[in-house]
Amino acid sequence: MINDLPGHLANMRAYFREGHTRSYAFRKQQLLALKKAIETQEQAIYDALYQDLRKSPEESWVTENGFLLSELNHTLKWLKAWMEPQHKPTNLLNLPSSSRVESEPLGVVLIIAPWNYPLQLLLTPLVGAIAAGNCVVLKPSEFAPATAALMQSIIEQTFPPEYICCIPGDGATVIPAMMEHYTFDHVLYTGSTAVGRIIYKMAAEKLVPVTLELGGKSPCVVEADANIQVAANRITVTKFSNAGQMCIAPDYILVHRSVKDKLVSAIRQKIEAFFSTDPQQSYEYGKIINAKQFNRLRNYLSQGTVLHGGNSQEETLYIEPCLLEVTDLQAPVMTEEIFGPVLPIIAYDSMEQAMEIIQRNPNPLAFYLFTGSTKKERAWLDQVPAGAACINNASWHATNHHLPFGGRGFSGSGRYHGKYSFDTFSHQKAVLKTPTWFDPAMKYPPFKGKLWLFKWFIR
Repeated sequence: MINDLPGHLANMRAYFREGHTRSYAFRKQQLLALKKAIETQEQAIYDALYQDLRKSPEESWVTENGFLLSELNHTLKWLKAWMEPQHKPTNLLNLPSSSRVESEPLGVVLIIAPWNYPLQLLLTPLVGAIAAGNCVVLKPSEFAPATAALMQSIIEQTFPPEYICCIPGDGATVIPAMMEHYTFDHVLYTGSTAVGRIIYKMAAEKLVPVTLELGGKSPCVVEADANIQVAANRITVTKFSNAGQMCIAPDYILVHRSVKDKLVSAIRQKIEAFFSTDPQQSYEYGKIINAKQFNRLRNYLSQGTVLHGGNSQEETLYIEPCLLEVTDLQAPVMTEEIFGPVLPIIAYDSMEQAMEIIQRNPNPLAFYLFTGSTKKERAWLDQVPAGAACINNASWHATNHHLPFGGRGFSGSGRYHGKYSFDTFSHQKAVLKTPTWFDPAMKYPPFKGKLWLFKWFIR
């Protein structure tokens, strides 16, 4: 634990200004060190994630440490190219100058992670921050204590504290203490919209740029022409992964009335196939993070007609995968991000009717559509602004590091993953280099009579 936090942050600033983090060799070395640490601690990571969220090693690999290693491998492969200046055209007025854009490190950045993917959402942004040449302060979530303790141990054993440090503790206390008394060069926060507003306000006081990865109600539309069995497979596996505690899980389903019963029946079958008839005993199914979240989720079960599941046990923080038919669009289950294994299902008769429901919670983090029609695909994509979208799939876009990940409006701002992470933690500096052998008099006063010439050059 760091006792003198202001002094330590000042030391990090000095370390950055001394230039230690800038070279390609240094950045590559740190990425390799992080990769080795994650590989060495593989079993410890599985144990911590099971303790916090009851995740299986397979789920952990896909969504946590394997996800991170894929990001690391991609970044190591392309880092040298990303660091190269980008040569740009020069306009007529500035010839014979040359133009380029250089990616410059920001300085000391802060990454604040949530509890639902406590490794991946802490360390995946770290990969981009290291690649871009920054010093980094990490704030893991105190609500996933086993993983937070392991993350702190890994960071302390892998990096010098003046370069990368991990600050544990109560976020409501630690984060304001850091942001009120220190000016970071960038803040990346992943979590709730409510806390995101607080982070944004604190950062705005010092004009600190912020990337906000928030949540919201990501709608899933199932059209009449959808492949129902495939839709049921792909909705079920992502909605109930991590017991539904995923910001990009389908939050609710809008299904065409003509195929509603067929879809409900198919999802019921998939729940039993994936998680057995007793998910509480299933190797594949997790638990709710804590009692506060458990009680919040259990309250949703009375806000509609249960079509499947919904059994719960507070002692083990277990809530069975639940399909909930909803008619009251004002109920909290339809106005709040669910973030758990409760899936509201609403039948619609027309696209206009479905759009009215979606527009009650605009700019979702993700939008999912199941249809066999490219015409319907285009129409829905044009009508639903969202951070990202999947056609005939759900949530898997986040595993593709070639795609940007981020929200818009209430679901967040900014983006990261792969090259987008490198860009987020870099400043794109414009550089114009002009030779001295050519210095035309037309560029200097007196300007009288040169208007025609300026109009010819500046157009």
